[in-house]
Amino acid sequence: MKVEHALLRISADAAAEFEASMARALPIIESAPGCHGAEVRRQVEDPSVYLLLVRWESVEAHLAFRESDLFESWRTLTHRWYVEVPQVTHFAAPIDRA
Repeated sequence: MKVEHALLRISADAAAEFEASMARALPIIESAPGCHGAEVRRQVEDPSVYLLLVRWESVEAHLAFRESDLFESWRTLTHRWYVEVPQVTHFAAPIDRA
């Protein structure tokens, strides 16, 4: 399992609209093959920043989503709110605890 991590910076005065769009967009990404859930959290220190976390079966599943019609629906609902291109990275499984 991989975790997609994206910091989303939006216009501070668009928070309510962004959150309403994101509430409609999350079920779209969660319906993608290989997606095992997603969440968005608002940063406490800077309320114009949101953290998107998506659990993917693999990076390839995420990349396949980005080539799909589902992604176009996701983009329509979310990307218009971004004031800069999100930085997207992937993380591996949690480290083992001793």
